[in-house]
Amino acid sequence: MEKYDVIILGSGPAGYTAAIYLSRGGFKPLILTGVQIGGQLTLTTNIENYSGFPEPIAGIDLMNKMKVQAERFGTKVVNDLALKIEKGSDQFKITGQKGGYSSKAVVVATGASAIWLDVPGVGKFKGKGVSACATCDGPFFKEKTVAVIGGSDTAFVEVEFLLRFAKRVYLIHRREEYRAEKILQDRVLKNEKVAPLFNTQVIEFLGQDKLGHLRLETKFKVQSDKYMSEVGKYPERYGGKLMEKNSEKIVWQLACDGAFMAIGHKPNTVFLKGFTDLDENGYIKTRDEVFTSVDGIFAAGDVIANKYKQALIAAGSGCKAAIEVQEYLKK
Repeated sequence: MEKYDVIILGSGPAGYTAAIYLSRGGFKPLILTGVQIGGQLTLTTNIENYSGFPEPIAGIDLMNKMKVQAERFGTKVVNDLALKIEKGSDQFKITGQKGGYSSKAVVVATGASAIWLDVPGVGKFKGKGVSACATCDGPFFKEKTVAVIGGSDTAFVEVEFLLRFAKRVYLIHRREEYRAEKILQDRVLKNEKVAPLFNTQVIEFLGQDKLGHLRLETKFKVQSDKYMSEVGKYPERYGGKLMEKNSEKIVWQLACDGAFMAIGHKPNTVFLKGFTDLDENGYIKTRDEVFTSVDGIFAAGDVIANKYKQALIAAGSGCKAAIEVQEYLKK
């Protein structure tokens, strides 16, 4: 079993940045990429807010550049997924799907994965109209009607990409207003192909061999009475069919060829349960941002609970972890 100074779990902005700093500093790091090589950023088409790139850059291109940079300084990259970590007297042993590895320190930068709605039909139509990646599956919906579920920046980025292909995009959000940046909202909502649906939840995915309809529940709210009355009275204007109506809500059916989840993420930390402290949502608990409850194990990026789900923040977190790892190894 080959030994390394540090093993970095994850190949997103946090992982690659940590590798760049450590390998450039003369240490010997190994990256285990995980299942999604390049992390969540590879699902993003054009990135406009990463410093140093005046023109938009595709997420996968940015991650490839980071990989090349890390390898140039001596980082070894292996396509494997960590399943278990054990602590020995002076080494950590990591068991992966393809082999075993050991190191003096570990940086956990495994990030987070998309959350799927827990409603009937999700499993049946996953890959058959239901997706969590517009970048991956959007081109299959040319001149089709699709829906994006969510109200964050991620949801609006998904809509923006789908507008290249779809003839109609419904933006379904369970609250009364979206949470995305104003610049994204202004840009997306002015497009006549976008139909916003507030106070609305998908309660079932319907179809035969592939997705054909969404069953929706829309609740009446004070701020949306006028809008809601319009939907309830004329659901056909929204491509829908009224199924049920009372003073609190309507249940209606919407013809839809594709539905894309953009409702959040869960940390990829199952393999750490019982090894290091996690919060109630599974994120790694840290001290001073990068130190975990286990001496020699450091955390970086979206695997730590924070509201700043941005590539730059993740990269900065990887930098912090690398600096602390260097100090730890020197001791």
